[in-house]
Amino acid sequence: MLKDLTSRCQCKPLFVSDELPHYGTVLGELFHELIPPVPTGKPGRPRNPERVIDSDLDYATVHKTRQGARVVKVERKVVHGCEQQVLARLEDSPSQTINTAYIERTNLDWRLWDAHLARKAPTVARSIDWLKAKFAICVACYNLIRPHETLSRGEDRIFRPKTPAMAASVTDHRWTFSELLAYPALCQ
Repeated sequence: MLKDLTSRCQCKPLFVSDELPHYGTVLGELFHELIPPVPTGKPGRPRNPERVIDSDLDYATVHKTRQGARVVKVERKVVHGCEQQVLARLEDSPSQTINTAYIERTNLDWRLWDAHLARKAPTVARSIDWLKAKFAICVACYNLIRPHETLSRGEDRIFRPKTPAMAASVTDHRWTFSELLAYPALCQ
């Protein structure tokens, strides 16, 4: 999924996550250069190339300290990239601080829409291809069909249904589900 995302972006996005170590591992696998080792001239197998993470990768984490069920402290840390560069990128975003609220909300939406993505669910995705196809439909519904409250209220506070695709000027209207399924790219 990250390869697909980065292939569509003009520049590397700012990545923000909790401290689950898998995120850093995947980002390191995806955004790195292989530096060939200096030949030693000795017999035997040559050393493996060294992985160096791209200098333009911006990745930050959020650590929440809890006492019982309450969050008592939130620490933000830039893992890869320059802190000034991360802060400059945040100035252009709706949130001015490093947080995981948007992605946590989006993950909740995906889990509600697809039982295979739910935590501790008895369902199992038997095919990765079917899972990818269902997820693509969920993403399309999220962006083209479902109006978002924060996008739909203007300065006059009157509700006018607006989807993320409308806000990004990708489309001029809210799509119907029939229109989405009839779109030629999805029918192939």
